[in-house]
Parts: sequence; structure tokens; C-alpha cells
Amino acid sequence: MNILEYQAKEILAGYGVRIQNGIVAETPEQAVEAAKKLGESTGTKWFVVKAQIHAGGRGKGGGIKLAKNLDDVKTLSEKIIGMQLITPQTGPEGKKVNKVLITEDVYYPGESPTKEFYLSILLDRDKGKHVIMSSTEGGMDIEEVAEHHPDKIFKEWIDPQVGLQAFQARKVAFALGLEGNAFKEMVQFIHALYAAYLGIDASMFEINPVLKTSDNKILAVDAKVNLDDNALYRHKDLLALRDISEEDPTEVEASQSGLNYVKLDGNVGCMVNGAGLAMATMDIIKLSGGEPANFLDVGGGANAQTVEAGFRIILKDPNVKAILINVFGGIVRCDRVANGVVEAYNKIGNINIPIIVRLQGTNAEEGAKVIQNSGLKVVSAILLKDAALRVKEALA
Repeated sequence: MNILEYQAKEILAGYGVRIQNGIVAETPEQAVEAAKKLGESTGTKWFVVKAQIHAGGRGKGGGIKLAKNLDDVKTLSEKIIGMQLITPQTGPEGKKVNKVLITEDVYYPGESPTKEFYLSILLDRDKGKHVIMSSTEGGMDIEEVAEHHPDKIFKEWIDPQVGLQAFQARKVAFALGLEGNAFKEMVQFIHALYAAYLGIDASMFEINPVLKTSDNKILAVDAKVNLDDNALYRHKDLLALRDISEEDPTEVEASQSGLNYVKLDGNVGCMVNGAGLAMATMDIIKLSGGEPANFLDVGGGANAQTVEAGFRIILKDPNVKAILINVFGGIVRCDRVANGVVEAYNKIGNINIPIIVRLQGTNAEEGAKVIQNSGLKVVSAILLKDAALRVKEALA
């Protein structure tokens, strides 16, 4: 689950991470009041108006602007709130901005120049360890840095059974070229950030940029946090931070029906029981000359209701030219799934695209007979290669 920047910063502050102070606002009037409060509490004269959406690259799309007075705060907030913000991570459709974060300006003049860094913590599944990634090239797209300047990315792996050691935090700070008070602050920052990462069961923390201010303080200017959905049952307070207006409506609908769904850009919809089989099915679609239009796992207890919900969700995508249902009957019986397909097909009606159903496992033959005797425009397949051939024929 993704959360917005202001929510992420509130979490970080609770773990002792120094942040760029800010107040969220939903209207230009609220934005002005927020700026007044910030001016009184922090002494800042300038402010930053930051669009709050689940995507990076907001500055490139015009979603982050500097305001030099209260009039600027109001004018910029009026432009940003309600805009359809398009960034490299939103796709061409963009995302509507419903809130802005009014923050203090932390790029003030002082005894030393400001410096931006990149810092993230995530799980390295290959090594079975957490990894801290850091770079002196903060403020840039880390993918671009990795491609063109891989030598500027420093990685430090953390054994989860041992935890972050003091010498490792110092290694990261040394790698960033820090010294003096800035070095000490960065070490403290890393320890606090790692504690927050573990404390909320995050799957990723990304702070870009981490700023060394002109008076050698270290703070988070931005924060991107992804929470592990599988651990949210332990964090009811964090689950309350979910903003479904920021999520794909189809994915929200799927989750409400108990389906695991991710929209893709292909032309073949797929409905499968089990994540591993879903990945194999997507490979089969590509080998047949198509492109998967989605990842859709109906789970082990597929029935008429889940199949119908899956159909409706897939059919909302106008790019879908065929649907492949690939079910292995382990927990669930294939004939039950087949009856669910027929029932859902009849209930929805007016399905004008080919549907290929591949059933294997418990009662697979009985399931195939149900499909063949239904009188519907549904093609049955037993082997994966047969299913791939039927998909290829449907796209021809």
C-alpha cells in the first residue's frame, strides 16, 4: 500500500527522523492558513507548494512550486489543486491532485552549501537481506543514475537477524562524503530511518532528496513509503491512511471482491488461481503472440461470484481482445469453476470476445464437459500448449 508524502513524513517524525516541516491543505484558503502557521512556528519566509499524489517526478510535471509570499501560496495552490498532474510515473492519463503539502523552505543560505543525497531501504530478495542504497546524486531519477553512473550508488546489506550495526551507518555516511556535524546527523538519520522501516513493516522507504542544509543538518525533504500489504493486519492505524482516490478504480473494485488484480497494457485478459500459475499464464500469452492485459488471481476458492467479478473487471479494459482462464484444480474442483464460468457468462451476457478455458487437476474432464455442453462461445483446453494455440487463433 502506498501512502502520500505528508503521511510518510508524519510516520518518520514519530521515529525521530528529521523532516521538512509542512501542513497539508485541501483548498487554497487552507494552504494560506498553513503557510501562516509555518511562518510563525519555523520563521520561514518562503514556502513550497507540493502536490500530493502516489507518484514520483512531481516537480517535472509542475506539481512542486516555490512560493515567496502568501499571495504566491494562494495562486500556486489554486493552480495545483484539481489539476491532472502528469509525471513519468503516472502515465499519460496523469493523476488528479486533491491535496497539497505546504512546507518550509529549507534551502536557506548559511555557512556551507546545501547538498542533496539519495537514500532508500528495501528488501533484497536474492540475498534475503535488507539493503540501504545511497548516492551523492540526490534529486535525480535513481534509474538514470544507475544506468549512467553506477559507481555513484553505494549499497550496504543488513542481516535482518543481526540488525543495522553502528559501523554500517558510518560506512554509508562516509560513502556520501560527509564530515563533522553533518556526518553525525546522517548516522543518526540512518538509524532512525531503519527503525521506522522495520517498525511499520515497510517494503520500501525512499528519501529523495535527503538534504544537508547550509547549517549541516540532515533532513528528509521528500518521502516515498510503500507498506507491505501482508503486514497491515498488524497496523490498523496505517491501514486507515489508505486513500482509494489515489488508486486505480479497477484495482480497488478487485480488492473489494477478494481478487488480486494488476492492470497491464496488453490485449489478452487472464484469470488464474494462484500467483505462480498466473505468471506462467502470462508467459504463455506472450509466447502465443499476445500481451497480458492484467494479472488476476482469483485465489484457491474460485466460485461463480469470484469468476463473475473477474469477468466484469477484465471486460472494463477496452484493449482486451480475448480472455484466457487457466485454473488448476487443487483446492477447488474444476467442474465447480466450469459451472461458475457458465453461470457468470450467462449473467453478464453480451460478451463479444473469445474466451478460452483451460482446466487441469481435480475433475478436469468433468469441467471440460460442462464447458463443451454449455452452448456458449467458450473454448475448452486441457494442455497449456492447447490454450496457447487457442489464444493465438483468437488474436489472428
